[in-house]
Amino acid sequence: MNTTPPDVRRDCWVGFDLGGTKMLAAVLNSDMKVIGKERRKTKGHEGVGTVLERMVKTIRDALADAKIDASRLAGIGVGCPGPLDLDKGVVIDAPNLGWKDVALRDHLQKEFGCPAVIANDVDAGVFGEYRFGAGRDARCVVGVFPGTGIGGGCVYEGRILRGRNRSCMEIGHLQVVPYGSMCGCGQRGCLETVASRMAIAAEAAKAAFRGDAPNLMAAAGADLTAIRSGALAASIKAGDKVIERIVREAAGRIGVAVANVIHLLSPDVVVLGGGLVEAMPELFVGGVGKTANKHVMPSYVNSFRVVPCLLGDDSVLLGAAAWAREVIQP
Repeated sequence: MNTTPPDVRRDCWVGFDLGGTKMLAAVLNSDMKVIGKERRKTKGHEGVGTVLERMVKTIRDALADAKIDASRLAGIGVGCPGPLDLDKGVVIDAPNLGWKDVALRDHLQKEFGCPAVIANDVDAGVFGEYRFGAGRDARCVVGVFPGTGIGGGCVYEGRILRGRNRSCMEIGHLQVVPYGSMCGCGQRGCLETVASRMAIAAEAAKAAFRGDAPNLMAAAGADLTAIRSGALAASIKAGDKVIERIVREAAGRIGVAVANVIHLLSPDVVVLGGGLVEAMPELFVGGVGKTANKHVMPSYVNSFRVVPCLLGDDSVLLGAAAWAREVIQP
């Protein structure tokens, strides 16, 4: 009798979202259906070794939730913040994590004995929406994710649009106000300085302090750290008209930037995601779409749809896993 054990099937994939405040892992089967998940908080600058150890533990716990062994993994995809060397699998700089030049791909491949791929987290999220969500099967999908900053990504004919060895589509750093406010990137007048959640919160705090937004003042005061997406949405619902105007102006700024991207790429779908959009979908989706159509050439008017992200937190997870499969088993 043949006692040789059968070959292990490598038919499962891990998608990982390495966010600034959380890490999420999901295990997907060969049909790209989630069969296990795990979630952990991150605590900021804990040291590279500590975060890598927690990543490995999170993936192993997701595998345990899926009731499969790591030997069945065909590959791992990770959505990472910050500039990346995509060819070498190195996180060049992730300020929220305190990382510089971390060889993440090599570490995961050594730990799990399977190929690993890293991608910009917004790119991974847009790829997730292209494969499974609001941009499914579109020829060209552009994603814009306003939050602490403003992330952008593009999937063009089934591939993530990228540079030679780095991610691109940094829509948050398009200059929209010449000689404007200083951006965290070191330049002035970037879209992030006028339309990110931090920029909106700064203007909202001024309004609250002046007495123009009494509901926001009562709920969150003029503290920037307390003025988050939910607080802004609640303030508008309670009747703070000035906060609604601030948010509409930010959405309009994003709409102008989207119009510029439409002239370059002519996407059929523009997906908006992130906490601000989730909290105030009508203001952002409607505002961005209306402004973009107002600022494009006549031949581009209504040639695209502006839609909200459908997958929420799962967009990066699913996109990272699907992109890993695309790269590892083309």
